[in-house]
Amino acid sequence: MVLLAVDVKGIKTKFREKQRTQNVLRIFLDPWLDALGKLGTNAYMPLLRTDRCLQLLVRLLHSCVPRGSSAQDDEVSAALWASVMSAAESVSQFVLRRLTMNELQDVADLDRCQLYLTVLAELVSLQVKLGWKAGNPVSRVISPLRNACVHHLQEAEGRQEPTLSHQVQTAVSMATLAALCEAEDRHPVLQPDSSSAEAVDRFLSALPLNRMLQKPHSEGQSIGVCPLENGSVFEESSSSQGWGKVVAQYLHDQWVCLSFLLRKHQGLIPATESDVLKCCLPAVEMPVPTLQSALDVLTVLPAGLVLPVFHCMEVLVPKLLTSEETLCIESFDVAWKMISSLSNTQLTFWPNLKAFVHFVFNNEILTIAAKLKGPAYDKIKEIMCKMIEMSSIKSGVFNILICYCCQSWLAAASGVAQGSFSSAKDYSELVLEACVFGTVFRRDQRLIQDVQTFIENLGQGCAANIILENTKREDYYVRICVIKFLCLLDGSDVSHKLFLEDLAVKLLDKDESASRSRTRYHENSLQHRVKNRVWQTLLVLFPAFDQNFLHGIIDKVFHAGFTNNQASIKYFIEWLIILILHKFPEFLPKFWACFSYGEEKIKTSICTFLSVLSHLDIIVQNIPEKKLVLKQALTVALQWCLSHNFSVRLYALVALKKAWHLCKALQFEECGAWTTVIECSLSQAESMHGAGNARKNWQRIQDHFFFSTFHPLKDYSLETIFYTFPRLSGVTEEEWIALEKFANFTDIPSNVGSQWYLSGITLGELSPGDWSQQDQGSTLGEADSQSEWADVQKKIIPWGHSALDSDLELEFQDRAAKLGKSISRLIVVASLIDKPTNLGGLCRTCEVFGAAVLVVGSLQCVSDRQFQHLSVSAEQWLPLVEVRPSQLVDYLQQKKAEGYTVIGVEQTAQSSDLAQYRFPEKSLLLLGNEREGIPVNLIQQLDVCVEIPQQGIIRSLNVHVSGALLIWEYTRQQLLGCAGPPS
Repeated sequence: MVLLAVDVKGIKTKFREKQRTQNVLRIFLDPWLDALGKLGTNAYMPLLRTDRCLQLLVRLLHSCVPRGSSAQDDEVSAALWASVMSAAESVSQFVLRRLTMNELQDVADLDRCQLYLTVLAELVSLQVKLGWKAGNPVSRVISPLRNACVHHLQEAEGRQEPTLSHQVQTAVSMATLAALCEAEDRHPVLQPDSSSAEAVDRFLSALPLNRMLQKPHSEGQSIGVCPLENGSVFEESSSSQGWGKVVAQYLHDQWVCLSFLLRKHQGLIPATESDVLKCCLPAVEMPVPTLQSALDVLTVLPAGLVLPVFHCMEVLVPKLLTSEETLCIESFDVAWKMISSLSNTQLTFWPNLKAFVHFVFNNEILTIAAKLKGPAYDKIKEIMCKMIEMSSIKSGVFNILICYCCQSWLAAASGVAQGSFSSAKDYSELVLEACVFGTVFRRDQRLIQDVQTFIENLGQGCAANIILENTKREDYYVRICVIKFLCLLDGSDVSHKLFLEDLAVKLLDKDESASRSRTRYHENSLQHRVKNRVWQTLLVLFPAFDQNFLHGIIDKVFHAGFTNNQASIKYFIEWLIILILHKFPEFLPKFWACFSYGEEKIKTSICTFLSVLSHLDIIVQNIPEKKLVLKQALTVALQWCLSHNFSVRLYALVALKKAWHLCKALQFEECGAWTTVIECSLSQAESMHGAGNARKNWQRIQDHFFFSTFHPLKDYSLETIFYTFPRLSGVTEEEWIALEKFANFTDIPSNVGSQWYLSGITLGELSPGDWSQQDQGSTLGEADSQSEWADVQKKIIPWGHSALDSDLELEFQDRAAKLGKSISRLIVVASLIDKPTNLGGLCRTCEVFGAAVLVVGSLQCVSDRQFQHLSVSAEQWLPLVEVRPSQLVDYLQQKKAEGYTVIGVEQTAQSSDLAQYRFPEKSLLLLGNEREGIPVNLIQQLDVCVEIPQQGIIRSLNVHVSGALLIWEYTRQQLLGCAGPPS
């Protein structure tokens, strides 16, 4: 409140003299400063008052730490610091007296000890910040304080029956030495002269490790049970209650001193005991007993006091990993068990986890373990997997791990740290998992994330973003960390290059395994997000790829183009292919070959390669002789403009239009003979009449950002890859990583002003359109009707399940006969159909019109919920037979032998008009796939092809609708008795 009031007053007097701020602060603080000035000389000041003065001092110094953009101009902080330093000598002398003159005599005084040490640490930090000068008030108490503590501890060694006051002073002296060691570690200017430092180091190194501080008895009391006047007894003096906490703190302080000692004399630690020549510092030069003592003390100390033990293990294990691998593995195990047991304890879990990661994943340890490839290497990988698994239920665990490893590898690459960057390749699985890390949140978790993101986006205008430190434990910070790490690697460095290439291969394998695990997946599902992140990372890595490496992976990249993917993934794949062909035109023959694969291979995924072809102007930039490429592009585009699939024809028209404009811009005259055909085709596409889907879709695809605004080279940036593209392609907002988040993550350095980070302005200003690349599972005709078909009307089934269940044992024909149902001799073969909705609708239609049997590719479709919604129990009244697509040829031949006429629903050169065709009684109706129709090998098995007369522009009907029309026409003819030989 004091600082807030002064801030307000300072704002009011902003344009007056600066002295006003100091005057206002003096008004508030003069009584307090007066009390601080008397601490060193007034020995009779009440302890309660001194405690409150020092507590206020600590609180003010903590509260006035400058935050935000105006930190450098904070007059209040400067004035407060000046006021505090005016009383620094008095406060320092008071702390020296209280800590060294046996004035702290009971357990309760140990809390005061912690207060005094906190005050001393704050004064040291403030003096260093303002400029450390020899002989300053704070420095004058450091050496006497250190010497007095050593003297007290030496006296305690020979004491047989220590009293409470003696033991409290021992604990105070050890805590003070620990605080001085920590201060010296943070501020090297506190180091004493060499002779004094050597004496203190020898004393600390010779202290018996893990020696418990003996529980004392109070003065005037004998050890043991003491009788009271009323006849009762007590076993512990009230003045020594809570001695267990005192002992734990004493052990903690011991290990703080030892940790400082090990880091200071790290070069003296021998790898084996035989390397010890002269043992001057036992705890340092005998590392095996020290590490064993560390394992022992971990079983005694409470979780909140184990940090210095982890710090000691971090120094010792790299020295012993080669000679004492078993002991080191045991230290990994013990430390991990402690960490995993703390996962629900917030206050102690995160600091301990950070210390654990610094210990186990020390780059020097990783390098040695990878070189040995022994049990330690396996144990580290096991712990790594367990930490990633823990991250799925506790956000932030993986963040600490990947951040520290990336920092260590960068430091090793620059030569400022121990270890080697080559170890990164041995643990590339860690980087791989970081590239694709992130779970799908539940609705309640998503609400928390959305609120937090909203507050962060308010920036410095929101006080919470200034006062509260962002812990950066969100899942996307894992990917930010690893992406910034990858951006800092140098592709010209051999070790960096090998690492990046190995990671790229693993990413492609990850994508392939994700595709194999589930061929169909929902938008924004975990599989979708993982694949999306894979291709985002590959785009980031692309500048490091050379031609030789691409020769090894280009087939996998092109193969991914044929895979069933969501639209956002297709855009990334297409973008990468465009960049590859632009930089290395040598791969164009492989690209052209993609248009020549068999019908079964290409399907509608040819749209991916036609999208690449639409950016022909980028691809040919580095090709001196462009004529052959342009001619090939026109040939391919014209070929696919004749496809039976409307979606493919649209993409081919876009590619044709782009290629033709490029030809005219380059004045390419060799294709003059094609001018009439191409101009007429494009003119016909532009002048489509009516308001049908064809005209609408042609306009939508031309306006789509990927074809109208996106520039593969100018828009190549982190912002486009991780924010703009996901936003424009309909990916959930959880996957949008704004550039500000990269900039705010300062644990890994970056140059956010470089072109690599900034996206194009035009693309960034676009809004998501209503066009998206059609997935492999639908054509445009079906896509436009999906919104109409999604809300299927739910019919009420008039019969109860009880009556049905009683008849389930009867054969289908028996049940049908019992209900008076007539059965025709029509067989409907739907083995080529994939979608459960289409199969469910066909099942219902076949049952309604009395088909003899419905043939499906797998009977498992019956259990699908979408199938059941459309079939409304028709499968219980209609015979279903399973014939897989690979068995269809044999099945059709068998039915032909039984006298059936095999009829295909397909448009061919010799197909018959449905209105003119007469169905024979024994008819087998073969329906094609939703996308490809009937394959060539099955068309050869047909006796006749029947097509439905159409009047519209779109030349395809939904397969269920087509089948229903033919089934009805067959039934109508049979009811009228007009069946005859096929016409």
